[in-house]
Amino acid sequence: MDSIPEQRAEMPEDCPEPQAGRQNWLTITAEAVTASASDLGELAMGLAAIVAALAVVAVLIGLAGINPIDAYAALVNGSLGSLNGISETLVRATPLMLIGLGIAIAFRAGMWNIGAEGQLLLGAIGATVVGLYLPPLPGLIHIPLVMLGGFALGLVWAAIPGYLKAKRGVNEIVVTIMMNYLAVFLLSYLVTGPLRDNSRVPPMPQSPLLATSALLPKLIPATRAHAGFLIAILAAIAVWFVLERTTLGYEIKAVGANPTAARYGGINAILTATVAMMLSGGLAGLAGMGEISGVHRYLLEGISPGYGYLAIAVALFGGLNPVGIVFSALFFGALMVGAESMQRAVGVPIATIYMLQGLVVIFVLARRVLRRRRVRA
Repeated sequence: MDSIPEQRAEMPEDCPEPQAGRQNWLTITAEAVTASASDLGELAMGLAAIVAALAVVAVLIGLAGINPIDAYAALVNGSLGSLNGISETLVRATPLMLIGLGIAIAFRAGMWNIGAEGQLLLGAIGATVVGLYLPPLPGLIHIPLVMLGGFALGLVWAAIPGYLKAKRGVNEIVVTIMMNYLAVFLLSYLVTGPLRDNSRVPPMPQSPLLATSALLPKLIPATRAHAGFLIAILAAIAVWFVLERTTLGYEIKAVGANPTAARYGGINAILTATVAMMLSGGLAGLAGMGEISGVHRYLLEGISPGYGYLAIAVALFGGLNPVGIVFSALFFGALMVGAESMQRAVGVPIATIYMLQGLVVIFVLARRVLRRRRVRA
């Protein structure tokens, strides 16, 4: 009988009591349930926004004298109803995914990157130069170098507005929009001058074909889908890891939430914001590389139908979350492909899809604004 108290006395002091351990387990379980409920809430909010936007556009289509059911059936069939439709959806989703991930990084740091369109074009130029002028190399070496060339030029192009904003307080929205036009003019100059393929008769405003070793392999044979989609998925994983599991990710979010408090906490806010913008531009440049090395195979004007601007909607609809952006990019890619099919099948103007895309984002943002007001109240 006397030995029992002695055994209790010899137990380590930091050994948790059974009740405390039970409470810790309940706390962890409650936090997991809360996180899952939050994720489900975000998913439900996105689905509700899609349904609401589809309903509004269906009314407009009906007022134009077209059956909305037939129109939406053509949209789904055109984007997902065949192997070619699926491959085209992946082709459109790839640059949207990469640029959307980059925009999310910039937004998390409090930077509005409206210059992804220009950064994409600079990435395309960098990939073209590496794909044309390096000596013959094995594909396993040449493709990573092409990727590096696209990433590097997009990064450098974004570093300019990033530094000006972080160091001098210059409005990054104005600077990035202006630099978009500079990128367009630079590309036009290159494909009509130094990089023009003069072997064609008559000469065309485009570069020569990239070396075969610099081309991304096909993801689906006999289609345009290429390995850039896998690169985008890996980029999403990398961005999630950086934002959620690294010191840099913590600093980016801290600077975006309150740069003054971040500076008092020992974070170099200027460097962090600039790095965030540079990473954003690098991912946009990687998207430009994919368009050149995976789709067009040479540099030309008009390689982007506005991916840099549409990716802002992709990032917002995805909740600035890498996982959400993956599915958001696939959704918007399917809309882009399905819109062409819908126009051919039932005569719905392609501008209807632009309206649908805008309404989805408006409904998502409106829901978040109302939720924040309720929380503040």
